[in-house]
Amino acid sequence: MNHTPGATVFPALEPLLEQVSKPIQYVGGELNSTVKDWNCGGHGPGGEELTTRWALMYPDAYEVGVPNQGVMILYEVLNERADALAERTYAVWPDLEALMRASAVPQFTVDAHRSVRDFDVLGLSFSTELGYTNMLTALDLAGIPLHADARTDADPIVVAGGHAAFNPEPIADFIDAAIVGDGEEAVLAVTDHIGAWKAQGMPGGRRELLLRLARTGGVYVPSLYDVSYLPDGRIQRVAPKADAHGVPWRVSKHTVMDLDAWPYPKQPLVPLAESVHERMSVEIFRGCTRGCRFCQAGMITRPVRERSITGIGEMVERGLAATGFEEVGLLSLSSADHSEIADITKGLADRYEGTQTGLSLPSTRVDAFNIDLANELTRNGRRSGLTFAPEGGSERIRKVINKMVSEDDLISTVAAAYGAGWRQVKLYFMCGLPTETDEDVLQIAELAKKVIETGRQVSGRRDIRCTVSIGGFVPKPHTPFQWCGQLGAPETDARLAKLRDALRSDRRYGSSIGFRYHDGKPGIVEGLLSRGDRRVGRVIEQVWCDGGRFDGWSEHFSYDRWMTAASTALADLPVDVPWYTTRERGESEVLPWDHIDSGLDKEWLWADWQDALDETEVDDCRWTPCFDCGVCPQLGTEIEVGPTGKTLLPLTVLGAGRSDLVAHQH
Repeated sequence: MNHTPGATVFPALEPLLEQVSKPIQYVGGELNSTVKDWNCGGHGPGGEELTTRWALMYPDAYEVGVPNQGVMILYEVLNERADALAERTYAVWPDLEALMRASAVPQFTVDAHRSVRDFDVLGLSFSTELGYTNMLTALDLAGIPLHADARTDADPIVVAGGHAAFNPEPIADFIDAAIVGDGEEAVLAVTDHIGAWKAQGMPGGRRELLLRLARTGGVYVPSLYDVSYLPDGRIQRVAPKADAHGVPWRVSKHTVMDLDAWPYPKQPLVPLAESVHERMSVEIFRGCTRGCRFCQAGMITRPVRERSITGIGEMVERGLAATGFEEVGLLSLSSADHSEIADITKGLADRYEGTQTGLSLPSTRVDAFNIDLANELTRNGRRSGLTFAPEGGSERIRKVINKMVSEDDLISTVAAAYGAGWRQVKLYFMCGLPTETDEDVLQIAELAKKVIETGRQVSGRRDIRCTVSIGGFVPKPHTPFQWCGQLGAPETDARLAKLRDALRSDRRYGSSIGFRYHDGKPGIVEGLLSRGDRRVGRVIEQVWCDGGRFDGWSEHFSYDRWMTAASTALADLPVDVPWYTTRERGESEVLPWDHIDSGLDKEWLWADWQDALDETEVDDCRWTPCFDCGVCPQLGTEIEVGPTGKTLLPLTVLGAGRSDLVAHQH
């Protein structure tokens, strides 16, 4: 059967959908989705195709992937170009995977149900490393060779992005390229290069295109670099290959400086099936300089760049008009740190007074929270629980991780919340932090009891609830903790068991405190993948061959499968799982991601690691002198914060605003 590039595979897919759970996630057609003509860019004088086609994948289930801001933004940015098109694809559940294999239906996009292999680029956004096995499933279903070196000019260029791409080495065998940092300008630059190469008749084939991309300095192409190792298993060096002329030793991250110039998504997607976030989200600033030492997102997204209050107001208004959502999430790594957060929340609450529109901040810093802010957030919507993240149970461990929140701060904050009518508070902590002892973790129980006691006193009620949620700490690249040894799974589980007993032992509080935690096993696998090098690719492939899928879902995750695969795949090497996870690294060791330039000086990170061991805190450089982390001078960037002095005008959306907006859009 001859397949026409860009043709729909839906006729073959449709009969399979009635045999699977949640078929609606595969049909597409969401509000604000886009289907463009396959040849929207036309043809050159010699008949060359001039359209650059992207298949964008969030390598998880539709319900998790469809609200993802990163994919949604790139989808819109690319589709606004006349000579480009972008469609979305997600991981298919094992029930559909089996049927697709039996019926020879390839990995498809949900927009026009085109075969992923027909596209020029398969772009994967990894916010977590546990999506790597899903990437292999998608490649295999698409008919794209798993290994980059086996691909031909007929195969798409496979590009990884997202936070996990800051250490692309574990998937170096499977991807053609990685782009680190902000994607908006980067995907347009890549589109320009692919478009020019196609217009010239694709000279030099796939390798020539990859060379051109690598020479820009902002695209990492693993196949153009050699890795050599020392006898003990450590990396000796990572260097461009001798014949890869013009390829840089280090690859730089991309940083969008003026967020107001990129007000995306303008037309957010409205999922057909239920998704994990039923709301419209607006990113109010990017980056964080709080300097929490465990937080990769805060380190790799520096510097802070705020969206203006008026820019935020326009995005909220346009997004609500385009979607019909009734909740607006104000997103960033610590939303309450926006220099104009009080004016933003009051302005939005005033504007939507009398409507059903609610506002939410995903997570609030204890020391940035106040009741005025909370009341503005709930003025028009419903009053849900509050979430705070002290991260560490004891004052000592909070100094180690640079989370400058005292116990008094936390107690006074929750007292204010309970006193103002909230009944439920969720507290998020981590277990397994560097230098942590049992005592540090048991302090979490004492804190939770104080929170309940305080709530009962200020509210005069007994129905006060507090949920303690614990995540296992995983050391991440480009953070001061990138050198530290991870706590083993048995030790993590033993510490959590002691905490559980401490929470339950006191009958006065036990029934009022909820306890949620993950065991230590998934964290070890995440640690293997987050700090692994190219040799870990063998493990990923073995796990996938053994049936590994959806490793981020506890019901599909198998620790034993990963450990068995690792012992087999690494058997002939001087490294094993503990070598990658629980081993502490020395200052001089070459780390697998050292050639990926996040802007942070390695010397600064090491000094901050030593400060952590000395329990020394470091201030936020937004409001204090620079600490020379390296980002601003190295990348030619600077911190951009308000205040702008502007305010939101209240009555647009309820009066003339919506019709003006609609007229403006057309």
